[in-house]
Amino acid sequence: MIKLEQSISTVLEFTQEQHCKELVPLWESTNRVLAVDIFSDINMPPFNKAAVDGYACRKVDISEKLRIIEIIPAGQFPQKVIEKGTCSKIMTGAPVPKGADCILMVEETEVLSDDTIRFTGKDTKTNIALFAEDIKQGDMVLPKGTLIEPQHVAILAAVGVSQVQVALKPKVVVLSTGDELVETDVIPKAGQIRNSNGHQLYTQVNRAGAIPIYGGIIDDTLEATRNAISKAIGESDIVILTGGVSMGDFDYVPQVLQEQGVDLKFQTIAVQPGKPTVFGVKADKLVFGLPGNPVSSFLQFELHVRPAVQKIMGSNSPQKNIIRVPLAVDYKRKRAGRHAMVPAQINERGEVQPVTYHGSAHIFALSAVNAFISVPIGVESIQKGDLVDVRPL
Repeated sequence: MIKLEQSISTVLEFTQEQHCKELVPLWESTNRVLAVDIFSDINMPPFNKAAVDGYACRKVDISEKLRIIEIIPAGQFPQKVIEKGTCSKIMTGAPVPKGADCILMVEETEVLSDDTIRFTGKDTKTNIALFAEDIKQGDMVLPKGTLIEPQHVAILAAVGVSQVQVALKPKVVVLSTGDELVETDVIPKAGQIRNSNGHQLYTQVNRAGAIPIYGGIIDDTLEATRNAISKAIGESDIVILTGGVSMGDFDYVPQVLQEQGVDLKFQTIAVQPGKPTVFGVKADKLVFGLPGNPVSSFLQFELHVRPAVQKIMGSNSPQKNIIRVPLAVDYKRKRAGRHAMVPAQINERGEVQPVTYHGSAHIFALSAVNAFISVPIGVESIQKGDLVDVRPL
């Protein structure tokens, strides 16, 4: 067995960025990885603009009554210059007139007549967004490798990017092994279960930004396993198998992978759940054999496969950041020989609490999970209130 940190670093070491890109409409760029640096084509703000609704004036005059000489809506350029004792009524986002060095907020003014106001506050900020204080023309606004989220779409739109160069999505084949498995539309007979892992992993692949390909269920025979794996390697960048990786009489996956020329980098990891996790490479193809229990397969995808998908696409942050969160309750375990990843939920108080969990086959435990608590090897107990490492989902 190798430790968790080593298994993750091994996967990333043997994962190659593909350097292939395509042009997609801005609307379709969310959850894609940016393939080029993005630079601003304009200064922002493009002029000194009002940060509030109010009255543009000279700050030295705010103790006096001020005569309104103009109304400036957003999108209209001022026609008059502010001089002693004058002001212009101005809307948020409108250009600031010459001569003005502050904006009095509407709520801190009193209208004395149709054309006269006075300041009712004690002092005022400038309330002006200065020319190019956010971004200068030519500045980089987003680096290559950014995973595009809605806030990045806003930035791309602001700098005139209507089509975005993004990394190609890798193709990921998802295969499930086991004679006990049936598809979701089948009522299981005695000894059978529905193939939840295949559908779970398909959607995890999709969420990670790759193209999922559902390869179906493989019968527990050497011939079926050989045929399915050979086909999957030929048509994908990544192959994921669940089940068939342990020590049972019908667990053929590691044997067949080696027969197919896959160089296995590890076959077990010191993690609970998910000990029988397999990883191998064939040229630039990656193969993952994940445990058959649903919590294990879900977790090991997030720990190992998702970072690989992100690295293939050139993400500059393929791994999710670990955060430190107070533990909501005392935690104990009987055995501390493996690194435990405990299904948990971060509550509204910012604490993390383990969910009710009966083991790696307890699929329904995942419904309430939004994080996993990371408990290192050798740690048997943690006290309520102690800070713990947490991997958010």
